[in-house]
Amino acid sequence: MNRKNKDTGVTRRDFVKTVGLAGLAVAGAGATGALAAPEPPAAAAKAATVPKRKLGKTGVEVSILNLGGMFDTINNQLLLRQALKWGVTYWDTAESYGNGLSEEGYGRFFARHPEARKEVFLVTKLVPKEGNLTERLNKSLKRLQTEYVDLFFIHSLTGIEQMTPAFKAWAAEMKQAGKIKFFGFSTHTNMADCLAGAAKLDWIDAVMMTYNFRVMLTPEMQAAVNACAKSGIGLVAMKTQGGGPGASKTASKGELDMVGRFQERGFTDKQAKLKVLWENPHIASLCSQMPSLTILSANVAAARDQVKLAREESESLRQYALETQADYCAGCGSICQEAVGGAVPVNEVMRCLMYFRDYGEPELARQTFAGLPEAVRQRLTAVDYSRAEQACPQRLAIAQLMRQAAEMLA
Repeated sequence: MNRKNKDTGVTRRDFVKTVGLAGLAVAGAGATGALAAPEPPAAAAKAATVPKRKLGKTGVEVSILNLGGMFDTINNQLLLRQALKWGVTYWDTAESYGNGLSEEGYGRFFARHPEARKEVFLVTKLVPKEGNLTERLNKSLKRLQTEYVDLFFIHSLTGIEQMTPAFKAWAAEMKQAGKIKFFGFSTHTNMADCLAGAAKLDWIDAVMMTYNFRVMLTPEMQAAVNACAKSGIGLVAMKTQGGGPGASKTASKGELDMVGRFQERGFTDKQAKLKVLWENPHIASLCSQMPSLTILSANVAAARDQVKLAREESESLRQYALETQADYCAGCGSICQEAVGGAVPVNEVMRCLMYFRDYGEPELARQTFAGLPEAVRQRLTAVDYSRAEQACPQRLAIAQLMRQAAEMLA
């Protein structure tokens, strides 16, 4: 049931639709029926192109906004060209995105525009549990139609102990072979612990982690980010909108007030959630899934805009994060997994629900869910989650969410 806010008469669904498109310049269809690429709003385009920052000790400058490749890159070649034109020169992908189809889409673009490969800082990732990294990297390079990637990530780390000396030796070998330039890992889980551990390893060039207006508030994450910056590790943020696994809810008065405050300044709440992260100079780039020209245009406008959030605007985001804490899974998977005796990777299931509900990507959600071990999926509703709910810092209704996942994602 899509209930209305009794104070405003606005449902969350209507609210999201309205806010998500507020202030965006969307071009109409031309004579051919094709959608023209919108230019970023002129008022926000204060920089000639998307600014760049150095990626830690690599010394390489990368665009502060980067193109997340978790969408149909094969059939969105115009979007890739427009991203490059607007200065989004950091492109991210992975073997697991569409079972290699994302990489293939980038590869087709480079085949048609070989000069573009020199402009793009290209990143791909491999999940380590399947082994055969060299063989799989070679296949990724073939799909990408390139001889090397600028940065390679071990994908979806859950603990720094997984970064064994074997990975150090492999990375050195691949660098020597000219197949990768820099090496690191990505993490959606136990991010602060992974970052703190990475800061002690001199062979990690960069880390990509879940980081948003919610996660950035914790002292543990702040200390871990500072430790990595001190060690020269380049930091890339993902999951920057801070969406959660819960069902759509009625927009609160606080949420509407926050959005109204941002709109008065000429940007949306989604753009504000990016801007507050860029204010941390240790964050080199934000990875964003931008499957449409409208979203790309809005994010580029936010990246170009040099106006910082006022203190009260940052405070409104902080207050909103506290107000909606119980709707967000913070990725501290070690807590809930220990509470259920390792029976279910709760935070991974939460991520699937987030894709389904917040991202509006049911196919991606089901694909990610299907990648979990069959035994885990079968016992999802048989586990007692009471201890996990008691231990959860966010106070999530874990048992209810796990039941919903079993029903919706099977």
